[in-house]
Amino acid sequence: MKKLFFATLLLLPMLMCAQTIGAPDRKAGEGEGPFDRLIIRGAILIDGTGGPASGPVDIIVEDNKIVDIARVGVPKVPIDESKRPKLGNGKTKEIDANGKYVMPGLIDLHVHTGGAPKAPEAEYVYKLWMAHGITTIRGVPFGNLEWSLKEKERSAKNEIVAPRMVSFHRIGTGKEWENRKILTPEDAREWVRYANKKGVDGLKLSSHRPEIMEAVLDEANSLGMGSTAHLAQSGVAQMNTIDAARLGLTSMTHFYGLFESMYENNDVQPWPVDINYGDEQHRFGQVARQWNLVKPGGEKWNALLDEFLKLDFYINPTMTIYSAGRDVMRARNADWHEKYTLPSLMDFFSPSRTSHGAYWFDWTTEDEVAWKKYYQVWMQFLNEYKNMGGKITLGSDSGFIYQTYGFGTILELEMFQEAGFHPLEVIRAATMHSAQEIFKPLKKPIEYGVIREGLLADMIIVDENPLQNLKVLYGTGAVRLNDDTAKVERVGGIEYTIKDGIVYDAKKLLSDVEAMVNKQKQERGE
Repeated sequence: MKKLFFATLLLLPMLMCAQTIGAPDRKAGEGEGPFDRLIIRGAILIDGTGGPASGPVDIIVEDNKIVDIARVGVPKVPIDESKRPKLGNGKTKEIDANGKYVMPGLIDLHVHTGGAPKAPEAEYVYKLWMAHGITTIRGVPFGNLEWSLKEKERSAKNEIVAPRMVSFHRIGTGKEWENRKILTPEDAREWVRYANKKGVDGLKLSSHRPEIMEAVLDEANSLGMGSTAHLAQSGVAQMNTIDAARLGLTSMTHFYGLFESMYENNDVQPWPVDINYGDEQHRFGQVARQWNLVKPGGEKWNALLDEFLKLDFYINPTMTIYSAGRDVMRARNADWHEKYTLPSLMDFFSPSRTSHGAYWFDWTTEDEVAWKKYYQVWMQFLNEYKNMGGKITLGSDSGFIYQTYGFGTILELEMFQEAGFHPLEVIRAATMHSAQEIFKPLKKPIEYGVIREGLLADMIIVDENPLQNLKVLYGTGAVRLNDDTAKVERVGGIEYTIKDGIVYDAKKLLSDVEAMVNKQKQERGE
């Protein structure tokens, strides 16, 4: 299958995709509710704040809001049914969650919705996200500006099966700007005002030259718009992470500009003399060679941590999207590809000079060792920042580099734990802290991200303990030996995803995805 060409310098590759086909209208039977009164009975609650699990509780939802969390007993003692909240009148529903775990819906702050040739239909991507308990997503961007805002509106009205959407965009995008360029600070300010009027929530920035970066951030912050940046290596020598943070950047995504902010003996990365940034194996292979250019625990390292904390700077690392660099064979053969990865998406992942992120032209053991060492240093920085009180948030960037939508988000949770996060800290990063990143520029308290009275009813229910094993959140579950039967089985997988008080059968969503994959295989004669 012929693959679409992607620019690899400053433009986000997503923008080069053919537009994704919007999701179909939500059909009858796709989700139940919202209800006048929904009660989740007997659950063990992980509330998202970092506090320990507790239960049993009954969680009461009216329409799309949590109105009460009632403690209805203690572990291993029968519940006194007379003391439980009643269903009441109107349209009602009960979910028996006895012995099951309830936690906030996940909030993925770095997503794209695919597009031809890899994932032409948004329904495929949305249902994978929802099946993995992702109830809020931040597109950086989802697709082009007008399409993204339309899909956001449809999701807000629950007209489609999709997470809640927060829409960030690159400067200079939008139909009215198709033939214009951002050349001056005033151009940049004008575009920010234009985007704000359109309903854009925030900015996805690159490593723009300082006067442009200062202008867009000043304008965005004055309008209550968020900002994050992929500080591309092509411009990071003039705009690294601390440079951008000092100008008012809310958060960084990925790692670009981070190491460059604390080099010990360099000002720019000592690239090989034959470097060509347009060659993606150069681009992604060489970036890992920064691992020994910084000094963990050194003066510059500690100074950067301190300044980030003072600035209340958020880090959205998306460790998952580069993880294949450590072991491409593992990523290529992940459990979920056979059932849930479209053949066209696997085509896109395969080594190619023209598909972004398919840079396995001659990937070597040396490249993988460099990435393993890079992750060790990167994870140490993230864990230390978290331990100081800094905010680390959830992002996946799936759809590239052998990462399938939804599954890549859960892998990010596992990588947080690898970095040193306790499972409760992992879930807090993926829920409360990610919600705080969204609401910080709005200067408003969070409206979701914690299971608490008064917040929106975005929750997931799983029949296994995610604190004991985060793998149970994968759609494919976790592999376990059943000692009673002496057989290997799969356990877990999210049972229900609840968004805006609407209850979705997560396993049915996965079944829908599997049918899409099978349909494409049949069409291709596979």
